[in-house]
Amino acid sequence: MTSDGYLAAGVGATATMAAMARAIATRTDPLIDDPFAEPLVRAVGIDLLTRLATGELPPGELVGQVAIDGAKVRTRFYDEFFLDAANAGIAQVVILASGLDSRAYRLPWPAGTVVYELDQPLVVAFKTRALAELGAEPTADRRVVAADLRDEWPAALRAAGFDPARPSAWSAEGLLGYLPPEAQDRLLDTVTALSAPGSRVATESRPNPRPGAEDQTKERLDGISALWREHGFDTDMARLRFFGERNEAGPYLAARGWTLNAVTTRDLLAAHDLPPLTDDDLRMGELRYISGTLGEASRRDVDGTADARLAG
Repeated sequence: MTSDGYLAAGVGATATMAAMARAIATRTDPLIDDPFAEPLVRAVGIDLLTRLATGELPPGELVGQVAIDGAKVRTRFYDEFFLDAANAGIAQVVILASGLDSRAYRLPWPAGTVVYELDQPLVVAFKTRALAELGAEPTADRRVVAADLRDEWPAALRAAGFDPARPSAWSAEGLLGYLPPEAQDRLLDTVTALSAPGSRVATESRPNPRPGAEDQTKERLDGISALWREHGFDTDMARLRFFGERNEAGPYLAARGWTLNAVTTRDLLAAHDLPPLTDDDLRMGELRYISGTLGEASRRDVDGTADARLAG
């Protein structure tokens, strides 16, 4: 499969859809500014997503205002997280499952910041080539880590120059729901293991579902997928996600020494004067965006051996 083919199907397509939503949001609201979202979607080459990203086709039912506003507040949350960390002196940034994220090119990083972008080899190769063809230049020391999160990615990260003895800023944006519960825990354990005290992390923490809520979510996702297929884009959103009970990311990280703040999607919409959620079958309003800092003596060894604090 070619790199753009990977980004046109399955989980890979979710990165293109997220970039498409950012392109629409950038066009319609000064809250975010991602000038690379639209050209990256065009480079992937999915006709329907390209027409939506460029504005040739109005979002309509395909990309509801809830999804567009969600892209605005999510992008702004992570932009501010990274810039706050960098301006506080953290010079190592790790973007997990970086997809078509362009922060290494568009944020005003302080001099000396290293941004590690970790994703499937096909994805990082495609993005690197596409942005080079646009004449884009990174605004930080961008280092590509071509690795699968299901494999031994810490070794690849270290090989790219990552130093676990120095504080880092980590993001797992829009990622955890696409991992099985045990893989999510393993990822969060590994991030903790690789983090020096003072490191920062940001991700999403979704509360476990109420009885019947997941059936409603699946039904809603099936309806959205059917609508996309009517317009020529074959996707199955429900199949791509993992449902069922799992450890909520916020409490899980807090138990491992991270001091966290949390804000819901509803809170972020209100903070940015965006309309409140009215139709929330996908439970977006309950989603918590969490960010925080690792305290002293909270790291775990990369092999999973807990230190005395965590063992207790």
